[in-house]
Amino acid sequence: MVYNIYHKTEFRYQDSVSFSHNIARLKPKSTNYQRVIDFTMQISPEVYDSKEFIDMFGNTNTYMLIREPHTSLSVIGKSKIELYPEQRREYIENIKKNSLTYGASIDRLSKFNIDDLHAKQYLFESDLIPRASLKIKEYALVSFQKNRDVFEATQEFMQRIFTDFKFVSGFSDITTPIEKIFEAKKGVCQDFAQFAISALRTIGLPAKYMSGYIETLPAKGEKKLFGADASHAWFSIYIPNAGWVEFDPTNNLIPTDQHILLGSGRDYNDISPLKGVVYSSGNSKLTVMVDVRKEEKELINIQTQQQNQQ
Repeated sequence: MVYNIYHKTEFRYQDSVSFSHNIARLKPKSTNYQRVIDFTMQISPEVYDSKEFIDMFGNTNTYMLIREPHTSLSVIGKSKIELYPEQRREYIENIKKNSLTYGASIDRLSKFNIDDLHAKQYLFESDLIPRASLKIKEYALVSFQKNRDVFEATQEFMQRIFTDFKFVSGFSDITTPIEKIFEAKKGVCQDFAQFAISALRTIGLPAKYMSGYIETLPAKGEKKLFGADASHAWFSIYIPNAGWVEFDPTNNLIPTDQHILLGSGRDYNDISPLKGVVYSSGNSKLTVMVDVRKEEKELINIQTQQQNQQ
């Protein structure tokens, strides 16, 4: 299963920018369940200096320094990604078998266990995800009872968010407080992911922010328009004795064959596609275009045969 991804981020500035330095995160991760076949990045205007590095969360970062005056900045990432859904389904089944109860998980996380050490950094507050209020904690604990399996509880928690919250674009942005999202019971995928993470961390379970893409299909009989997709967000929870497992509350499903992971972190700030500092005055306008397309199986087979012949 192979996907081609086009992700363009562009800033247009009201006044000329004399100098800027930015960090782009547009190269997807290679994991046990997805492989980066190819990746290219196009940057305009031409960069004076650039450097690629891996951050503490395993995300690929590209540092860019631009010294020539410019009124716009365009960064385009083009990726070819292969997914392995069967391996992922097997992994999920293994997580289910090894999942602990909520009470047993909290008990283990309260002690030192080297296998849990890395996950514990996702227990704490972050810039965009503070500790949740008592009302949100109580909302989460409806699902997470002491003797209930954590995998089962998280699946129900995801389903409740899907049922109780409405998808409404334009109501919020990435900085909208978790409490406001909970009170209004509406938002978009980023809000639902960050709400879930805040609730899970508050009840003592490590959770991280997952950023990437999801395949969307046009209505029956209609042709998919280029650039009609968008970035997507979901969350992953750590279950002691089992491992990390992902849940998508926006779509009420466990990612297997439609989600392409770009990167992960404590919150959106750790994996924002483009951020930086510019020397200029006036305002700027941001536009984003994303396109996700699955390659036809026949075409993939032909390309594979050609590569083998070479």
